[in-house]
Amino acid sequence: MLERRLGGPGDFDPLLERVGAARVVLIGEASHGTYDFYRLREQLTRRLIAERGFSFVAVEGDWPDCDRLHASLTGAPGGEPDPQVALARFERWPTWMWANAEVARFGRWLRAWNLDRPAAERAGFHGLDVYSLWESMQVILDYLRAEDPAALPAAEAAYRCFEPYGKRIEEYASASSFVDARCADEVVRLLAGMRERALHDGADRFSAWQNAEVVARAEQYYHAMVGGGSHSWNVRDTHMADTLDRLLDRYGPDARAVVWAHNTHVGDARATDMADAGMLNVGQLARERHGADAVVLVGFGTWTGTVIAAPSWGAPAEVMTVPPARAGSIEQWMHERLPERALMVFDEADRGAGRLAEPVDHRAIGVVYDPSFEAWGNYVPSRLAERYDAFLWCDRTTALHPLAAIARSGELETYPSGV
Repeated sequence: MLERRLGGPGDFDPLLERVGAARVVLIGEASHGTYDFYRLREQLTRRLIAERGFSFVAVEGDWPDCDRLHASLTGAPGGEPDPQVALARFERWPTWMWANAEVARFGRWLRAWNLDRPAAERAGFHGLDVYSLWESMQVILDYLRAEDPAALPAAEAAYRCFEPYGKRIEEYASASSFVDARCADEVVRLLAGMRERALHDGADRFSAWQNAEVVARAEQYYHAMVGGGSHSWNVRDTHMADTLDRLLDRYGPDARAVVWAHNTHVGDARATDMADAGMLNVGQLARERHGADAVVLVGFGTWTGTVIAAPSWGAPAEVMTVPPARAGSIEQWMHERLPERALMVFDEADRGAGRLAEPVDHRAIGVVYDPSFEAWGNYVPSRLAERYDAFLWCDRTTALHPLAAIARSGELETYPSGV
């Protein structure tokens, strides 16, 4: 294992060497509300784009919201001149995941970097997630009214199927337990039509197709949520992996992607107890689809500090104290032997024997967090050197800085909670 104290962006050199010619780098976070994770992830991503030619950033966010930000960052027609204005339009709870000062700073850097280059060489920013059923449906309707009115009836039929439930997705999810209440047939017809049109070139057509994919997977996801278990998680992460692959195809055979998501999506699920529950994730699927040599998985961890989170789903965000990691955890082990900030790059020896090859508790904080659960929850047993290729350690962390935004609920709580 290579270990290095982190003091600045230049200290990522060993990790960039590990990235080498890899096509996909997935960068995690141990919580959705920690400044230090966002800042280090930003520094690493800047280097991947500027020095290694990575083509786009794909995040655990909604496609329509991220598409507006993408327009700003790439200088597309109609895009906001200031990325922070686009971020302030993120409405889905928890807004602080993306509408925060840390992402705004990265956005301003990426826009400036992009505008110095031809349009074909600009790095994009895209959402991978599945939640935006209504928003994606509206984008499709608007697109077809303007570009392809003959195809509008199929989209309107799908919209009418969902319309009795208003935007109360939880009511549709409950009703969809009964086969005759599902909108699957209408959605499949919509998706088929949008896929056909997307074969023709054009960013707008591709975006409309992706929104149709979101609608199709969202319908499956919300239906699966009612049944409980791991199926809804697998629908969501498979959708994110499929979206990543579509983007790689879209950007071309030499495209390279950076992914930002929670550790639970990034770290290979097969090296955790998630696999025992029948769960898979994006990191696992990326390795399976592209090969381990073409994928680099980067995890994060902290021992103590503060975090932005909420006490319950949909509640206002709070700055919460993250207590010292519990005894026996990988975080406690790192706290005792590593500097304040450190980079670890794992090798085969780490995966073969020792502490990093054994199942050890590894903390995971979602958007919903109760520090009092630390005694028995909030940890995922993991074989760390198998789950990740590298790990970024921040012993003491601080909460990130949300922008003012209007939170709007409407989606069911994720499983596991808030990640």
